[in-house]
This record gives sequence, structure tokens and C-alpha cells, in this order.
Amino acid sequence: MTSNAVFLQPAFILQQRKYRETSFIIDALTRDFGRVSLLAKGVRKTKSQTAGLLQPFRPLNLSYFGKSELKTLSNVEMIKPYDQLQGLALYCGFYVNELITCFLHKYDPHPEVFELYETCLSCLLEPSKIEMSLRIFELDLMATVGYGLQLDYDCFNNKAVHSLANYHYNEEQGPIESQDGLYSGKTLLALKSRALNDSQTLHEAKILMRA
Repeated sequence: MTSNAVFLQPAFILQQRKYRETSFIIDALTRDFGRVSLLAKGVRKTKSQTAGLLQPFRPLNLSYFGKSELKTLSNVEMIKPYDQLQGLALYCGFYVNELITCFLHKYDPHPEVFELYETCLSCLLEPSKIEMSLRIFELDLMATVGYGLQLDYDCFNNKAVHSLANYHYNEEQGPIESQDGLYSGKTLLALKSRALNDSQTLHEAKILMRA
């Protein structure tokens, strides 16, 4: 990297939108520089082969330059072959992209999130791992940006979460034991250890993460 240019930065395209007649404005997740906004000039011209590369979920090397917040894309390369997400996995991939867009500020480096994202995309390729991989990504993303959940201790009652008890979840205090609680201690502990391997745990985990 120079003061105004970045070369061959590993990246994924999060989203794109048309700009004027022949260009795109792209939101990309880079390994070392976080989310960046790029102007891809002329890539929608008939003879351009670049537009075909600038698609979500493809592992790319991007080069770009500029002093303003909107950088100019200068080069794009495919890093390696990849398996295209399809069906439900594709839908979930776009959901993950939205999470990153909402949680990460632009130009705030989070190389660990880049690694989490790569791992999540790989897991989405296996239908049996889709739901589990989404919950783990949600948890790890929140923890990485400073919003990690308290899952294994009931601060209100000053005791550890027990797998056979039920709990409500308070966003300020964490789990609170209650006979009519929505979440089993088993589910909370499974979320803590990222061991989501049964249908009840996955169902309760989805409800909690949506909340």
C-alpha cells in the first residue's frame, strides 16, 4: 500500500449498484482495510470482462487508489476457483453480507471478521451446516465488534447457567432463570461453546439471535 493506493488486497464483494451508464459502485469487504467503497469505471461496457468477476462470494484480489472515501478500482483478479452458493445458501449468504454492512464501519480493519466470513461461506456450501453456521457467525461477529453475549452466567441470581434450567434473556443482564423461560440452559451453553448440533438447540438459538 502507498499513501493513495492498495494493491492485490484479498476481498469479497458485499453489494453493488449501477452508477451512471457504464459503471458500478461497489461495497467490498477487504482483509486488511475493512469495508471499502469502490468506483468500478466502465465495467458495464459490452466488451468488459471485469463485471463478471465483481460478484458476491467470489474470492478476489482488488487493487484501488484514491484519497477520497470513494476509491477507484484499478484491477481485479480471481484468487482461486470457488463453489457458487445456490438456493437457500445463496439467500443466507446475502443475509451475512447485510450483517457485515450493518455491523462494520467503513475503513475500520477487522481481519478476524474476514476470516469468519470465509469460514461461514465454506460452511454454507453444506446444507446440513447452514443454520449452525449462521448462528456461529452471528455470535462471533457480535463478539468481535464488542457486543458479545453473556451466556453461561446468571448475574441476576449470581450463579452459573445450568443445562436443565430455563431462562429468559435480558439484553443488559444476560440469562435470568425462570420456570417459563424461552431458552434452556442447554441451548445457552451450546451457544457459548459453539456446539449447535441438535434441532431444539438450533430452534431456540434462532429465536434468541432474532431477538
